[in-house]
Amino acid sequence: MKKILIYDTTLRDGSQSEDVSFSVEDKLRIVKK
Repeated sequence: MKKILIYDTTLRDGSQSEDVSFSVEDKLRIVKK
């Protein structure tokens, strides 16, 4: 079976949006979901 890698860019892409700022707590909450 072939190995599949998933690269999630939610935090990076979201934080690069205009007027978006994640706190450390926000980032941890997103990662834990």
